[in-house]
Formats: sequence, C-alpha cells, structure tokens
Amino acid sequence: GVLSCLRPAMAPVDTNAVAQAVQAEIERQTAESFAAMSADELAATISKLEAQLEKAKSVRASKDSAPAMQVKAAAASDDLPELPWGCPVDGEKVRAYIEKNMSERIMMIDGAMGTTIQQYKFTEADFRMERFKDFDHDIKGNNDMLSLTQPDTIRDIHRRYFEAGADLCETNTFSGTKIAQADYAMEDIVYEINFESAKLAVQAAKEVTAKEPHRPRLVAGAIGPTNRTLSISPSVEDPGFRNCTWDEVVDAYMEQVEALVAGGVHVLLVETIFDTLNAKAALYAIDTFFDEHPEISKLPVIISGTIVDMSGRTLSGQTTEAFFVSIMHTNPICVGLNCALGATQMLPFMQALSAAAGPNCHVHSYPNAGLPNAMGGYDQTPKEFAKEVRQFADLGLVNMLGGCCGTTPDHIAALHQETKDIKPRVKPPMPDLPKMRISGLEAVTVDLETKGFLNLGERCNLAGSLKFKKLIMNGDYEKALDIAKHQAESGAQVLDINMDDGMLDGVAAMSKFLNMAIPEPDISRLPMMVDSSKYHILEAGLKCCQGKCIANSISLKEGEADFIKKAKVIKRFGAAVVVMAFDEQGQAAGYEDKIRICKRAYDILVGPQVGYPREDIIFDPNILTIATGLSEHNNYGKDFVLATKWIKENLPGAKVSGGVSNLSFGFRGLNALRESIHAVFLYHAIK
Repeated sequence: GVLSCLRPAMAPVDTNAVAQAVQAEIERQTAESFAAMSADELAATISKLEAQLEKAKSVRASKDSAPAMQVKAAAASDDLPELPWGCPVDGEKVRAYIEKNMSERIMMIDGAMGTTIQQYKFTEADFRMERFKDFDHDIKGNNDMLSLTQPDTIRDIHRRYFEAGADLCETNTFSGTKIAQADYAMEDIVYEINFESAKLAVQAAKEVTAKEPHRPRLVAGAIGPTNRTLSISPSVEDPGFRNCTWDEVVDAYMEQVEALVAGGVHVLLVETIFDTLNAKAALYAIDTFFDEHPEISKLPVIISGTIVDMSGRTLSGQTTEAFFVSIMHTNPICVGLNCALGATQMLPFMQALSAAAGPNCHVHSYPNAGLPNAMGGYDQTPKEFAKEVRQFADLGLVNMLGGCCGTTPDHIAALHQETKDIKPRVKPPMPDLPKMRISGLEAVTVDLETKGFLNLGERCNLAGSLKFKKLIMNGDYEKALDIAKHQAESGAQVLDINMDDGMLDGVAAMSKFLNMAIPEPDISRLPMMVDSSKYHILEAGLKCCQGKCIANSISLKEGEADFIKKAKVIKRFGAAVVVMAFDEQGQAAGYEDKIRICKRAYDILVGPQVGYPREDIIFDPNILTIATGLSEHNNYGKDFVLATKWIKENLPGAKVSGGVSNLSFGFRGLNALRESIHAVFLYHAIK
C-alpha cells in the first residue's frame, strides 16, 4: 500500500484503514489496465514482472546472507565546537544561511532512516536492550525508540549521511508523537525520544562540521504525519466520524515540537503529508509554541507533501497547488514533495509545485529509489537514483534534493556528486501586491481585475435557506449535503457554511456538516467560507477544513485586544478573514463610520501585532436596507459603494464583501424589482 513506504514505526499497513483503501484503488486500476491489454502485451508485461521478481529475490538473498553491521562508534565528544547558529539556536542565523545557500547551490538533505537501520539487522533483543527487556509489548520496528537503546547507531547513521554530502539530516523522530507511539504503548517516553534524537543528530552535525568548517551541517527535526487522518473517516458507514480530534493532534505535535527544540534542532520539518489537515495541525502547534515562548528564537520551517499516485493528489484529495495554498501561511523557507513515488513519476507534480510556490519559498524533492518491487523493496542503485533525480535540477525546479524510501548514504553521495555543479531554482520576483489564493481540494486565485467578483453560495446558511435550516434542525445532513452539491454545480466559487441558531448546538452542527462534506469531492473541491457570529463556532469549523478557508467574521465590537487575539488565531489556521465594520460604538451605517472603522482594523491587522497578509483581508462595510420610509436610510446604498471605492484606493490588497439581499429587504415578495435593484447596485459597486 502507499503507506507501506513510510518509515517502520507507522502502524502496520494491514491495520490501517486508510492504506487499505488506497491499496484497493491501486489494485483496481492495475486490474483495469491489465484487462485493456492484448495477449502479446500481457505476455510482455508478465515477462517483465517475472524478471523484476527474480532480481528482487536475488537482492533479498544477498541481504539475508550478509552479516549484520556492527557499530563501534564511540560516544560523541563533549568538547566539539559549537555550530555557527549557537546554543540556544539563533533561528535568524539559520534562516539566513539556508536562504543564501539555496540561492547559490542545490543543498542536500539525507536519505531514509528506516532503510539504513535495516542494514544493521537488529533483533527484538537489540531493540529492547537492558532498559526494555521486560517491556510487555513487541517493540521491534519502532525505529524512533532506537535513539534510546542504540544511540551510537543512530548517531553513526547521521554521520554517514553528513559525510556523504548531506547539508541537513532529519532526526530519528518520524513517529515521535504520542498518537503514533500508542501502537507500541510508549506514549510516556515521547518527549525523551524526541529530545535524545535531536541531541544525537546535533552531535553528528558538530562532528562533521569540525572536519569541514566551511560547510556547517544542520539538523531538521522530523515531524511525521501520525497514523491517523483528520480529513478521512476510518468508517465507510459513517463519513462524518473521525478517530481523533484536531485538538488531540495539535497537543501531540506541541509535545514533539517542544522536545525537538529543547534538543537543539535548527529547522522543523513537517514531512510526508498525505492529509493536509494533519499538517496544518502540526504547523498550528509550531506557531503556537513559539508564540507562547517569545524567549526562544523561531526556527525556519520546511514542509514536504506526498502525492500518492499519478492523479497528482494527496491521499486526502488535494491537488499539488491546493496543498501549497493551504500551508503557505506559515512562510516556510522551503516546500517540496517526498515519498510514495520515484523521481520520474513525481516530475509533473514537482513542476506544478515549483510554479505554485513562485516567489514565496524555495522548493525541494526527496523521492523514493523508484517504485517498490514485488517484494516491497527498492531496486534503484545509487547511480540510477542519482541520474533519475538529476532531471529536477536540470529543469531548474529545486533548491534541495535528497532521498526517501529505499535510499542510503550511498544514494545521497551519488546524488551529491551528480548535481553539485548545477545551479538551483531561481525564485521569481515577488509582486508588489500578491493575489488572494484560497483552496478546497482545488486552488482558486481571486483575480478581481479579470473576474469582477467572487460568487459565494449561501444556501448552506441557516439564515439564507429555510429548506437547509429545516434539514439541519431535523438532523438530515445527507439531504443538506445535496444543497451544497447543487450550489457547487450552479457556479458557486466558494461555499458559505453557517450554523447559527439559538436552538442548535452550532459547534456540533458545523463540525458534523463539514466532516461529512469533506469526503464529497463535488463539494469539497471548493473553498469554504466558515461563517458565524459566534467565534467558538467559527473556530470549530476551521478545525475541519484542510484547505485555505475564509473566516467570516470578526470585528472591533469587543475592543482591540479581543480583535487581535482572534485575528492571530485565524491567521494561524491559514484562513483569509472577513472583518465587519463594527467597533465599540456599534455598527457603521454612514460613509464616514465605514471608512474609519475599516482603516483602523486594517492598520491593526497588517501591523506588527498580527502581520496579516494584506491580500487576505476582506471588509464587510454593511449593506443596509434602503427605501424603508426613513430618510436617514436613503443613502445606505450609495454610502456602501463610496466606502468600497475608498477602501480599494486606500487599503492596498483589501477586498470588499457584502450581503446584497439586505439592500432590498423592504421589497420582500417583489422578486423582479429586488433583482433589478441588486443588478444596478452590483454594477456600481464592482465598477
């Protein structure tokens, strides 16, 4: 299965419902391709497969007969000089070094830890050693735990990769969360695993840097995906069910991040992402950790996704571009792809990622050593691997290369030699004003200059559809999903989801509806606008969406401190934000109040207290009802249009949103008249 190529401390594939589903789909597609072949084509295919099987058996036999590697590495010396980034680590120095070097040359990251550990042929007793000799669970296969029982081996593997040419080595912590370690009943030692793993890798970096001070080595704290998925139900019968919550996953990652930073890593690497929502939880934890510990220098982040097959999508269904848009809010120094595929299969997706990343960050790839053979192993020799991966460098797609499943220090050495003289990818210049990008399973670029406006589907809003409200209140979520599908099919570019009602548990309803909608590609291909006047419901919705959402809304109604707090959390989720023109004095009705409140909110958001991207700010200056019989209401439409013009001219990047139906509310029942009023209003507002 796809997940079988992940490192061994993941849950076994035959107990992983997600992996089973992927494997079944691969087998189905393979069977279909065989059925379409002629007799001669089948004969040729069988011959090729038989040859691969014989080759795999030969390799397996040679490995079985080879003696186990014996490691005699001495403990690291305590008197090695510090690395240039200091202790504690200066994150800005690390970032500056990586930025400079990725702009000048193709850097190297290491290869597979699991594949290299297999060379040592450790037994169950070797995994246990004295400390765990009486432990009541089998622990062979829990490679992360070897940092405690075989530390010299783990440090030696890092040293071998560094000496092979790697600039960065990953800590032995791919499964270093209490969620993943629960498979081995080792949740209680997760902090120790991460802390000691970081120390071992840093020791190896110091050792090799002492020999080659002109090329200092770096340690990346490896943060794997866990063996749970927040976007996919493990139950076919209940698509809204999840076997873990956002808060549980964030809590698990927080513990891992804290230990890795304490152990001295220089970079945090969120890798092998098959569910973007899991990755967003890890990134949320990272940002929260540094926000709560301002005394600690913030470390650069590298993010690596996994495309599971030739559809070009993650396991949770996102395209390569949508994946990038969903995680770009963290300002990673480098984003790339790893695992699941060999270099040749990965090429079109690397091209898509390089284009999506544009000027925002550097790009990397560390693919597998080809595709797995019939025995589940990898046959590409170091030379073959290096030649195949070189195409990324030749095409100018990457700033860093390395290896994943099936690769060893020999593969990295060959790759380093093959690409060391090739120039890296060049980041295009950053535009003065980037366009807003949002995403569901697919990405949407909000280009208002050419498209005029973005059309929101509001029929999944309790206040916008009586039919939808009745279905939700009666618990008929399946039929409610049909309304969302109809909105998508009718041309909505974003789906607005609102569950505000005094007789409804809004948090439960929002979470259930979104969790049921995510597995429906006709719905979840679109970005979501999570809509609520109650912040706790808004936050619950953001915890369900792997894509980049729009959060609707926050305001200055409760004061600046409350506004800043909520804005920082929404930014941490990676969402664009709608800001209502409210402040402590109330709702902005006239032109002057509209522009005053929007200007105040904008300055706070783009300032140092929040740092919100300008292009992700959307103002709702309040479309209010005209022709009510009260003269003070007569200018409401004009005031909104003029406020929109002022915002566009004075608040760079900001967008404007409004509920157009409010304008003609005084003409309820006269639909033809209302539509005419809306058309005229939209013409002037957009112009």
